[in-house]
Order: sequence, then structure tokens, then C-alpha cells
Amino acid sequence: MSEPLLSDRPPRMPFGAYVELLMNLTRREVKGRYSQSLFGAGWAVAQPLAMMAVFTLVFSRLGQMPSGGAPYPLFAFAALVPWFFFSNSVNSGTMSLITYRNIVTKTYFPREIVPLAQVGSRLVDLGAASTLFALLLIYYGVSLSAWAALTPLFVALLILFTLGTTLLTSSLNVFYRDVSPVVQIGLQLWLYLTPVAYPLAAVPAEYRGFFLLNPLTGVVEGLRSVLVFDRAPEWNVVGISAALIAALFLGSLLLFKSTDKYFADVI
Repeated sequence: MSEPLLSDRPPRMPFGAYVELLMNLTRREVKGRYSQSLFGAGWAVAQPLAMMAVFTLVFSRLGQMPSGGAPYPLFAFAALVPWFFFSNSVNSGTMSLITYRNIVTKTYFPREIVPLAQVGSRLVDLGAASTLFALLLIYYGVSLSAWAALTPLFVALLILFTLGTTLLTSSLNVFYRDVSPVVQIGLQLWLYLTPVAYPLAAVPAEYRGFFLLNPLTGVVEGLRSVLVFDRAPEWNVVGISAALIAALFLGSLLLFKSTDKYFADVI
């Protein structure tokens, strides 16, 4: 690779300026997504709601998929909320550095702010879908207990994993533009390799180890345990997922920081 452009060499700027840039980019993403939309943030609810209806028909009614005694729509929606946050963040975040090439090539700032803003903007979707999930809990008469206090832990793991994946795919996409279509295809397959429409317990024992290598398994199963089933999560599953998420995030951050000085040249 050639030497990075002069504009990529960091001048001294206050930390607050970077925070302000992150907030501005996040607001821009949210406004751009919903400003001229008839239903606005309602689309963030419609997406998992429609998938929940399809899963209920196909997996529950036709496939007789077990849901551990919980109402299947609630069982499915509890996993679809984190899944769509992850999927939509990674999908848009992969192209984020290319989308913002004008500011990436013309001025210095920590480049991770761009994919960070993509993930941050999706928190609005996560909040809207979570509100509907809370209404579903009320509708089905599910009361929360002390186990629900673990919810922030799983949300933190979800956000950390989403950030790590987005940093990885966005940096690779700068150098290899076919990363984006590969990510789109991969996310479609990933949905069915994550225990969203089915419980981990339904996976045959010989394949269970493979599913445990999916960091989202611990997140999805953990959220269901503490919110839907009112019980402790499987800590061994959560521990494996947490270790994988930490390793991925650190590895992705190191890769991103080691290559970001070349982004302006390549883009």
C-alpha cells in the first residue's frame, strides 16, 4: 500500500469534537431514514412483526416447532428484535465508509465514527421494537422477575458484537467491494443458523457445538430465558458467546485501526 494522504494524519482536536461528529452523523442517519417516510419508525416494528407472523405460520402451525411452553409469537419476537438490530446495522454499516467517502477523504477524524454512527442510529429501531415486545409481554400475561435485570447484559453483548462485526465488514469493504453482497447473502443464511425460529434445545446434539460458535446464540437464548421464561440463562452458553464477542470486537478494532490510514487512498 502507498503512504497515507496528508489529510489522514491526525491533528490535535478536542475529544468533544469527535463526540459531536458522532452524534451529528447518527442524527443524520435517523432523519434520512425516516424524514420522508409515511410510517417513520413504525417500519422498525413492521419488519420483525411481519417475520414473526411468517415464522408463526411456517414453524409453529405447520412445522410444529416447540417453543418451550411460551406463546410462539412471543418466543419468536424476543429473538427477532435483537436479530434485526444486528442485521440492519451490519447491512448498512458495511457500506458506510463508501457512503461517506467525501468526508473520509477530505478531513481527519477517527474513521470508526462512521460505522459507529450506523449502529447508533439503529438503536432507535431497537427501542421501537422493544416497546412492541413489552406490549406483547403484557398481552400474553407474562410478568417479569428479578432475572429481567440481566437484560442490559445481553443488550450490551449484542451491541458489542454488532460493533465488532460492522467494524470488520466496513473496513474490508473499502479494499474489496464484493464484501457487501457477500454480507447480504451471509446475513440471510445466518438468520436460520441462529436459534430465532427454534430453541437451541431443538438442535441435535451432534450439531450443538457448531451453533455455539455463533455469538448470537448466547444473546438470543439469554434474552428469552430472562424475559420470556423467567429463569436463569444457560451460563455456559452465555460464557462462550461473551468470549467470542470480546475476541471478535478486539480483533476487528485492531484490524480497523491498522488499515484506516489507507482508507482515503483506496476509496
